[in-house]
Amino acid sequence: LLSRALGTSTHTLLASASTTMKLSVATSAVLFGLSHSTSAFAPSTSFAPTARAATSLNAVSKKDSYAVTLLPGDGIGPEITAATKQVLEALCARFGFQIDLKEALIGGAAIDAKNDPFPEESLEQCRNSDSVLLACIGGYKWDNNPRELRPETGLLKMRKEMGLFANLRPAKVLDQLIDASTLKREIVEGVDVMCVRELTGDVYFGTPKGIEERNGERVGYNNMIYAEHEIDRIARVAGDVASKRGGKLCSVDKANVLDVSQLWREVVTGVIEKEFPEVELSH
Repeated sequence: LLSRALGTSTHTLLASASTTMKLSVATSAVLFGLSHSTSAFAPSTSFAPTARAATSLNAVSKKDSYAVTLLPGDGIGPEITAATKQVLEALCARFGFQIDLKEALIGGAAIDAKNDPFPEESLEQCRNSDSVLLACIGGYKWDNNPRELRPETGLLKMRKEMGLFANLRPAKVLDQLIDASTLKREIVEGVDVMCVRELTGDVYFGTPKGIEERNGERVGYNNMIYAEHEIDRIARVAGDVASKRGGKLCSVDKANVLDVSQLWREVVTGVIEKEFPEVELSH
């Protein structure tokens, strides 16, 4: 178990896209390279390697009214969205601000309605919003569709076009629910993990890629590739998260066998040592 290797005092974990992990960790934060998750974090401020202030995670400036696009998606997505709207309406009433909620299509619902997993009108609405709230996408109904008509293709388009490069995924065990877990109490008790995953680089978006015939048989290939600035900005998010939590960051990669992971490790190390000296980095 990862918790045995990291120890219960580790607070942030950083992993590159190609690393596959199953977590049972008594830690406070985790940062990954790439994610199948539907939630993404995209600050409007640039994570350029400049002053420390550039690491602020404030996505939108404070104001009295916000425009939010809802993407209910598929499966239980519409049910989640309906419940979320009720919560947001109650918050607005209690704290005196306004949220203008407008829905748009993505995933299987968009394929059925528009024959496009993420139509241009949905993209433009998201771009013109202060925030985007995505529920979930996908389902058996569309599993056999060609690649361009799969719900996941719409999600990848959304990430790429909107620059959603970082995903924050918290995992925290509530004391009241410990005995409801299928894992032993000593494994899950005290778990408080933040996973931060890179979403727009590495093997999902690397080129060249495809399926072609070679020597009489089909060959499929994808390209694992990271530009230095892509690693730099996700490392800066990880450092910011770690500095606000337990002050420990663990980067997980395959630097022992992959060149792209060697670059990942070198850039992450440089960013943390230079900009977050108070954060304890391990690999």
